[in-house]
Amino acid sequence: MEKKWGYEMKNTKQITEGALLTGIYLVMLLVILFLPIPILGTFLMFALPIPFVIYSYHFGFQSGFIMLFGATVLASIIATVFSFPVTLLTGIGGVCLGGAMHKKRDAYETWVIGSLGFIGGLVAVYVLTQALFGMNWMEQIQVAIDESINMTENMLGSVGGEDTEATIQMLREQMESLPDYLPSILAATGIVMALISQWLSYKLLNRLEKAGLFFPPVREMRLPTSILWYYFIALVMNLIFMDQEGIWYIATINVFTLTGMLLILQGFSFIFFYSQRKQWSKAVPVLAIILSVLLPQIFLYLVRILGIIDIGFPLRDKVKEKK
Repeated sequence: MEKKWGYEMKNTKQITEGALLTGIYLVMLLVILFLPIPILGTFLMFALPIPFVIYSYHFGFQSGFIMLFGATVLASIIATVFSFPVTLLTGIGGVCLGGAMHKKRDAYETWVIGSLGFIGGLVAVYVLTQALFGMNWMEQIQVAIDESINMTENMLGSVGGEDTEATIQMLREQMESLPDYLPSILAATGIVMALISQWLSYKLLNRLEKAGLFFPPVREMRLPTSILWYYFIALVMNLIFMDQEGIWYIATINVFTLTGMLLILQGFSFIFFYSQRKQWSKAVPVLAIILSVLLPQIFLYLVRILGIIDIGFPLRDKVKEKK
């Protein structure tokens, strides 16, 4: 009898919390749709996954996806049909983050799982918007690129100069290759959304429940060795498929770009680690980041090499032994 009573209490709590968090989600969604305030809308867009994160953190993946189904139905009825893609994106990402936290994964593992969830949500939105609303993203991107190129040509043409034609041609080539990087853009967007949503969720759960959730220092981040293999395989494939046509070329450049970004993150992690071990000023790694932003052609290349060495060779162990 007591066991049955406890189960019913738990079930009641789960339903009540699900209804409450779904209501909070719908309120935030309606504010975004009907109160066009850019700053508030941007903040709420990153906060939309939090109800799904909290519910999945308490009750796991399965319950989180049930809440997502209910929220999707209600959002499509109460709000506009265009809320369906938004709910799908934020819901899948939020459930993956919260489910990983429920499984007691560490912060960086949770970030990876959440990133995969947001990337999956973005891909689902990309496919569904084309199927349901007839929206061709590649055509929209191409139109935006053509408008940007024309605007830039007019601006440079009015300024004049000897190298104007060469600059316009180089810009046109770079802009026209942008659609090939759409998978990388989607992946990078998913990674950033997961990071911000996870950080906000940690702050809220620590404030409400004293959950003790936090990101370990950046210097402790270690990526798996497999990232290095993917990078070098993509590098070789990139040399083979240089005709800029076909699915293999697009897949290669996107894998190469994404793994290169991850190696750069690993390189910055090593810089923070080494600075802490040598007891250097905190300004040193910050300066490295600033220089990488200002002179990416030089410093990002060096930071990526550091990331490759850090993953491929036991540099950290040797530094620890010397310490």
